[in-house]
Amino acid sequence: MTCATEASPFYALSEGQTSTAWSKPSRRPRSWSGKTYKAPASALKLRMSHGAPARSTLVLTGRQVERLITMREAIRVVESAFKEKGEGKVQMPPKVYVTLDEFEGDFRVMPGYLLSSHAAGVKIVNVHPNNPKKYNLPTVMATIVLLEPETGYPICMMDGTWLTAMRTGAGSGVATKYLAKEGQVSVGIIGAGVQARTQLMAIAEVRQISSAKVYDIAPESAKRFVKEMAKLVGGKLTSVGSVDEATSGVDVIVTATPAREPILFSRHVRPGIHINAIGADAPGKQELDTEILMRARVIVDDLEQASHSGEVQTCLRKGLFGRDHICAELGEIVAGKKNGRQSADEITVFDSTGLAIQDISVALAVYRNAIKTHVGTKISMF
Repeated sequence: MTCATEASPFYALSEGQTSTAWSKPSRRPRSWSGKTYKAPASALKLRMSHGAPARSTLVLTGRQVERLITMREAIRVVESAFKEKGEGKVQMPPKVYVTLDEFEGDFRVMPGYLLSSHAAGVKIVNVHPNNPKKYNLPTVMATIVLLEPETGYPICMMDGTWLTAMRTGAGSGVATKYLAKEGQVSVGIIGAGVQARTQLMAIAEVRQISSAKVYDIAPESAKRFVKEMAKLVGGKLTSVGSVDEATSGVDVIVTATPAREPILFSRHVRPGIHINAIGADAPGKQELDTEILMRARVIVDDLEQASHSGEVQTCLRKGLFGRDHICAELGEIVAGKKNGRQSADEITVFDSTGLAIQDISVALAVYRNAIKTHVGTKISMF
């Protein structure tokens, strides 16, 4: 079918206050050991010599980040970020990709600024599929740096790995809120990794889930997913042996895989279904058969980014449809400029590539919560 605040707080040190600043220029910061010590008066005078107040950067580990944000809060701030985007109040250059072919990986750099939220920063995130087996490291790792907009000072550095999964789930939660049918929904999930977990968490925040099914090419992964997540949906979560079983009779489909060829086909998609397609976030990735997109009302998170790295990239590249087939960016719907679901029978697809404004808005919420609860380690950067 064709469709037409407030300033970020920072820490200031006074003489005798505990800090993880350098004691001498030639020595390593003692913050590496996780310990703190009293900042000497000489160091404080040095940092104050140019007339600027002494400041510190808060460092948050992955475990700390996990305790500092809930899915409900993540959805709230991500919805606000999409609204700002729909109102034209963000700066967000396209992702920069650096491919590391010899290591079968890549990393992306994602900067952004939200005017109304007074939030600025950048995320660096890698994708190395061989990491778990070869190096005992996650496939995806991320680091987020929050900046004070007035000065550019790095007010916080945090592990962004779990946050990335949370903000991706939150984005789908926002899309489900505006695009899925009202009332109870049944959910079919393809892929049982970390992303699938936050997808189910987010859908459960915006809709009552009557039942859910999960399929993964590794049956043990699907079974583990059920064991960990069944409580979220009152035990009505089962693992199944095929995509056909996972999608039969459901209202919402989630595709959360690294696929480079279709895994979901038109026969799996009945009228009225909403699809959160989150796997295609780089050139060459594809989870949905092109016929689905040609049947559906397609909503993207960002038109430019989705055009070269999202689910719609294949249809655009092959000339199966033009950009006028893409009905809206999600932010336009949240801002009230375009409609969400328009009928009970329409098929809707949210093409999620993941945006810097999602990362930064959630990171700012994490940072503020950390300050309120006195979590994290302060270091002196300059």
